[in-house]
Amino acid sequence: MNTLIKSAFAAALLLGASSAALAVERGGTMTYGRYADSLFLDPVLNDANVDIWILSNLYDTLILPSDDGKGLVPGLATEWKVADDGMAVDLTLRDGIMFSDGSPITQDDVIWSLKRAANPDNGIWNFLLVAVDDVVANGDKGITIKLKHPDPAILAALTVFNAAIMPKKQFEASEGATDADKAKAFAEHPVGSGPFVLKSWERGSTMELVKNEHYWAKGEDGQPLPYLDGITFELLPDDATRILKLQSGEIDGAELIPYARVDELKNASGINMEMFPSTRIADVIMNVRPQIEGKDNPLSNEKVRQAMNYAANKEAIIQIVTHGVGTPMSSYMSSATPLHTGEGAVFPYDLDKAKQLMKEAGFENGFSTSILVLAGSQDEIGTATALQQMWAQIGIKLELQQVDNATRTQKYRDGVFDMRAGAWTDDIADPNEITSYYVYSKNIQAVHSGWKSDRADELFEASQKETDPKTRADQYAEIQKIYNATGPIIPLYETPYPVALNEKVHGFLQIPLGNNVFRAAWMDK
Repeated sequence: MNTLIKSAFAAALLLGASSAALAVERGGTMTYGRYADSLFLDPVLNDANVDIWILSNLYDTLILPSDDGKGLVPGLATEWKVADDGMAVDLTLRDGIMFSDGSPITQDDVIWSLKRAANPDNGIWNFLLVAVDDVVANGDKGITIKLKHPDPAILAALTVFNAAIMPKKQFEASEGATDADKAKAFAEHPVGSGPFVLKSWERGSTMELVKNEHYWAKGEDGQPLPYLDGITFELLPDDATRILKLQSGEIDGAELIPYARVDELKNASGINMEMFPSTRIADVIMNVRPQIEGKDNPLSNEKVRQAMNYAANKEAIIQIVTHGVGTPMSSYMSSATPLHTGEGAVFPYDLDKAKQLMKEAGFENGFSTSILVLAGSQDEIGTATALQQMWAQIGIKLELQQVDNATRTQKYRDGVFDMRAGAWTDDIADPNEITSYYVYSKNIQAVHSGWKSDRADELFEASQKETDPKTRADQYAEIQKIYNATGPIIPLYETPYPVALNEKVHGFLQIPLGNNVFRAAWMDK
């Protein structure tokens, strides 16, 4: 394996080409409406999209994902080469790169950052760098990553948020005795190398970012990016409120537009309704532990889960919730994820089969359960309401519990939930991330569900070292077969990212891996 890339490669991809026909304008602050606030702005010790989609604006990685989410373009490194035996990666650091406080990014910072990210005691994403044996300096501006074994996804892993390069000195000077303590303190006033810097954060209300005056990338006019002076994120959990504020001009963009409103906004004057290609899936995650808070759990029964899947009419939900925009999930991973297998809905609608499975499971008369949905989310409430009606036909009484994102996240991580509305977006152009999160029991007990398959665990571990493409594809095909049949989710649909923008906004991009890319965004004056 021999991969070499130079900094001239795909510059248009890196900086965005959507505004190429227009003369860009500098300055101004873009106000963007978010459905939920961030929780913790450390790139290593987190697992929530509300953090991840912000982190790429504060921190940079050695390699960046291309705009289509499938390729690699230069970041803090200008070129890289994987050794012929697959046991090392050599990278060359960009000249003159600095952190947002003006301090230089050194080889020592890179070495420390990658070792911290690969440390099995730090966070849940270290599996992406599990092959890393050592990181050492190579000459004046080179870095060599030595591997324990060949890793088919090592280059893609270097684009992921947890591999962000951080300032060792500033982090270590943060208050706290442990890495987690220091991370908590550092993340309140993070120093990164991304296009923006955190200026202020009123939790539950507003986050302000301002341009990083030391950012390395240049725009179309030859001057340093970003074009904007700053971004203000407003927390607006209610879908209708986000849309009203966009229509009135109070905000310049809004994420996660409910699909029921997409056509309306496509025809609205002064608004561009974007449907960005994605790896986004929507599902229901079930807690399958034998007991939850001392009570027997019917969801631990595999036949019950299968019955609930057969009783969930995915095509109807797609029409009701996404207004036909979605497509049925044919695996636990998106069809855009490499090594995906399957066609059509994992469990096609079959009410008679669902009733028979409930009878075989000993629940012919059904049971009561609940689902956590995000308060104010039209899509989640619509999905859960449809499932409530569908599952009533097999005797299941479903209670909708509307909660804020922080509450739901905590209950989910603590394992004290029956079900929750779920969504996932890949952060890497490889199936290993979602598989570690959803399937691999040794990470977070399979999407915090308590599900476990020894065979699936064994296959995943083997796939992390497998460099033969066919063998690795076979491993993932078997993993999907096991999980799709017996796993702890109701796979529903996959959809693009619905983002509505004021027509004066140009150059904003949400890539298929989820990242909100503001570095090349600009606004008409």
